[in-house]
Amino acid sequence: MGTLVKQVLQAFFPGKCYDEIIVRHNFENVGCLKLALSKCLGYGIIVGSTLVKVPQIMKIVQTQSGEGISVTSVLMELMGMTATAAYSYAQRYPFSSWGEGLFLMLETALIAALVMRYRGQTSRVVGFTASYTCLLAMLMMKVVPVPVLWSAQLLSLPVIICGKLMQVWSNYRQGHTGQLSLITSALLFLGGVARIFTSLTETGDPLIVVTFCLATIANSLIFGQVLYYWDATNKQVQKKTK
Repeated sequence: MGTLVKQVLQAFFPGKCYDEIIVRHNFENVGCLKLALSKCLGYGIIVGSTLVKVPQIMKIVQTQSGEGISVTSVLMELMGMTATAAYSYAQRYPFSSWGEGLFLMLETALIAALVMRYRGQTSRVVGFTASYTCLLAMLMMKVVPVPVLWSAQLLSLPVIICGKLMQVWSNYRQGHTGQLSLITSALLFLGGVARIFTSLTETGDPLIVVTFCLATIANSLIFGQVLYYWDATNKQVQKKTK
C-alpha cells in the first residue's frame, strides 16, 4: 500500500484502529468504527466550515447592509469560538475535533467588521481588527497558560448563550431576521449536532461537549426563526429595495 494512501487511512483510523480495521479487517470493533465515523464527520465539518458563513458574508456585501444582525451578538459568538479553539489547541485534542473553529473565527470576525463598516464605524473596524490580531498571535505562541484557557472556556458558556439569545430577541423584536442567511443558519445548526458526537468520541471533555450542546440549541432557535419569519423578512427586503 502506498505511503500516501496509508497516511490518509491512518488519519481516519488512528493508532491500533488501523491494524484492526485495515490490516485484520476486524469490522466488529465498534469502538474503531465509531472513531472512524467521528473522523469523517470532523473533517467534513472542517471542510464545510470554510464556506459555512460565506452566504452570510455575500449577503451583507451585496446589500451593503448589516440590518438585523446584532454586532454584540456576533462579537460574543466570536469570543466563544476563540476560547473553544484556543483551549482545544492547548489541550492537543485531534484537529478533526475542533479545526473548523479556525475558519469560523475568521469568517465571524469578517462579518463583525463588515457590519461595523456598513454602519459607518470605520474607527471601530480598525481597533477591532488590531486587537483581535494581537489576541490570536498570543494564543498561537501559547503565551496564555492552560488553566487560564480552561477558565476562559468555562466563562464562554454564558457568553455564547447570551450572544445567541440577543440575536433571537433582536429577531423577535423586529419581526424579521434581516440579512441573516438561511443556508448559514442551517449549516451552523447541523454542524453543531455532528460536533456533539465527535466531541464525545474524540475528546470526552465534558466542558467541550456542553459548549457544543448549548451552542447547537441556540443555533436551532435562530434557524427556526429564519424559517418562521421567512415571509416577513422577504417583505422587509422588498420594501427596502423600492
